[in-house]
Amino acid sequence: MARTATPWHVYLVRCADGTLYTGVALNVAQRIAEHNGKGTRGARYTRSRRPVKLAYQEPAANRSAACKREYRVKQLSRAEKLALIAGDSRMISAAKKKTGAHHGQQKSSSKKRSKKNC
Repeated sequence: MARTATPWHVYLVRCADGTLYTGVALNVAQRIAEHNGKGTRGARYTRSRRPVKLAYQEPAANRSAACKREYRVKQLSRAEKLALIAGDSRMISAAKKKTGAHHGQQKSSSKKRSKKNC
C-alpha cells in the first residue's frame, strides 16, 4: 500500500505584542494551539507573547523543503514578511531574489542555528 505524504507547512504567527514568529509543522492548527498553551510544546519565544494568531501558511513538499523555506523566511525583513502575509507579489519576488531563493543560496549567518526541529 502506498503511503500518502502528509504535507509540511511553513507558518507565521502574529504574537500579542505584534512580533512575528516563523515555524514549520505538519498540523498547523495543533501547533498554534501548542503555542497558545495547550500542552508543553509551545516555543519559548511565544510563551510570553500569547495569544498568537496564524498570519500565514504555505505548504512544502517535505520536511527538508519546509525547513529550507523557514530559513529563507527568517532571513526576510519585517516589511518583507508583512508583504508575504499580505500577498504583495512584487515585494515577495524582491524578497526571493534578496535571499537567493531562486538558486537555493543562503546568506551566511554568524548565529548558531538550532538543529532541534529542522
